[in-house]
Amino acid sequence: MRRLFPVTDETAARNRGEAEWSLAELAGAYAYPALGPEGGGGGPVVWLRANMVSTLDGAGQHEGHSQPISSVADMRIFGVLRALADVVVVGAQTVRQEGYRPARARAEFAGMRAAAGQGPAPAIAVVSASLNLDFTLPLFTSPLVPTLVLTGAAAAPDRIAAAEKAGAQVVVAGDGVGVEPARAVRALAELGHTRLLTEGGPRLLGQLVAAEVLDELCLTVSPMLTVGDAQRITGGPSVAVPHRFGLVSLLEEDGFLFSRYQRS
Repeated sequence: MRRLFPVTDETAARNRGEAEWSLAELAGAYAYPALGPEGGGGGPVVWLRANMVSTLDGAGQHEGHSQPISSVADMRIFGVLRALADVVVVGAQTVRQEGYRPARARAEFAGMRAAAGQGPAPAIAVVSASLNLDFTLPLFTSPLVPTLVLTGAAAAPDRIAAAEKAGAQVVVAGDGVGVEPARAVRALAELGHTRLLTEGGPRLLGQLVAAEVLDELCLTVSPMLTVGDAQRITGGPSVAVPHRFGLVSLLEEDGFLFSRYQRS
């Protein structure tokens, strides 16, 4: 893996080496910024980053799944981003489509998470207006840490009861049938989850962008062309004015580009 931006004398020398980046090096490259009062830093109180993959022709998946356009290095970064996060926020459709399972504890990150005051693994927070979810799945019945379900106040009481019976923690983050992105971020922060990671899907990510609550996008550009009509990484109505993000980091391996953009 090579660092293409920013490049210093140190990173230029590192790029000439052939050794694979360690998980600790990747964790350093993707570290969250110092957070505000709760985190003891001088930055924002909560930080929401997204991790997505896209082909050269803009497809966020192939035949309904992201795995065919991913790579070994992409999956290593995927694991590191999860290990750094307090909670992984994901849309219900992506949970169904990708067959989400509970996040697992990894020995390689145990010390790092303990030092940061985090549990053994991030919680999964599923965003769902209808709560049309299979609550018998391991994601709900046997996670290492309880799965959260973010929904609106108008969600069906019997579906809320089903979620809670399965062991999920239901969090109301909207006055109607849907979830309000800014309110969801606040609700998670109030639960102590300040380092947030979302893995989409496109509709959820589009809502987060439109609500201006996304702080960072970690985008893998896959050197593939898929054609077809697969969705982009974001979906939904256009924003009135495009949101500008600035490039803060760019890595490369085997033609895959691993970028980090932060809100300008």
